[in-house]
Amino acid sequence: MSLEPLEPQEALELYLLDRESELSKATQYSHRSRIGHLVRWCGEQEINNLNELTGRRLQEYRLWRREEGNLAPASEKTQMDSIRVFVRWLESMDAVVPDLSTKVLSPSLSPDDDVRDVLIERDEMFEVLGYLSKYQYASLPHVSLFLLWHTMMRVGAAHALDVSDYNPEEQYIEVKHRPETGTAIKNKERGERFVALSDHICSLLDDWLVNKRPEVTDEYGRSPLLTTSQGRVAKSTLRDYCYQYTRPCVYSNECPHGKVINECPATDRDQAARCPSSVSPHAIRRGSITHSLSEDVPYRVVSDRANVSQSVLEKHYDQRSEREKMEQRRKYFEE
Repeated sequence: MSLEPLEPQEALELYLLDRESELSKATQYSHRSRIGHLVRWCGEQEINNLNELTGRRLQEYRLWRREEGNLAPASEKTQMDSIRVFVRWLESMDAVVPDLSTKVLSPSLSPDDDVRDVLIERDEMFEVLGYLSKYQYASLPHVSLFLLWHTMMRVGAAHALDVSDYNPEEQYIEVKHRPETGTAIKNKERGERFVALSDHICSLLDDWLVNKRPEVTDEYGRSPLLTTSQGRVAKSTLRDYCYQYTRPCVYSNECPHGKVINECPATDRDQAARCPSSVSPHAIRRGSITHSLSEDVPYRVVSDRANVSQSVLEKHYDQRSEREKMEQRRKYFEE
């Protein structure tokens, strides 16, 4: 077959334009960012026509992007899965050889992978929350995931919250260690703290309390903030929500792994963790922390809010690459 010449930057713009009606603004932004790295690499390699792409060249790009971005396996997988979707679109445009998308390689994550590297990126989390805001506004999953992302708190802390811990007038929530009534938190008394809330999440919590929250108490007579009709929501349920709603097929109706959605076993709610793109609560916490650091929020502020020491924060939570840190320092001094 004869291929149609197509420049990398033009291909990116045509791809986004073609999918504009089916992708959310956040998804478009994510795709532009990830595919933009490939366009940049093509420029460095003097590849002016995507007809020149081969499986070998795409593998060279993968290794370049891994090193250049200092990517963890999970981040590398996310980026290469997006490239596969883009290359599949290029095939439909006769811009690359047929079946080239099958040669786009990405890491296979296993339970033995270092989970400390796994995080959800800001744009993906915004897509998740955007979907919930549109289709399940002020539901328990919506409130739970928004709270975990916004406050950076652990699942145990969210599980321990009572209605009385929320102060809507002064816009904060208080995390307390109450082991005698079934809600111990990590770090015990050292984990107790006040967490400031934004206008947005306060409005969401208010709507949850007024319109959606079941009027129930737990076995100790306390009124949990996050509750089902049976009482305080289980920590396992909160974890399940994270896996369920971070599957791309749920919030974007597309699969970056090339699966037929209605045939994929991970679409079953009980099997959501099998989706390579779904993430745990800890990945949401890590993503929120990394996002805040990327927005130049000081280490001390993030440390206090997330209840983690600055040394542990830097070693295990800060997923910015050294280059990203350099660019932030440059921007700071230029300003």
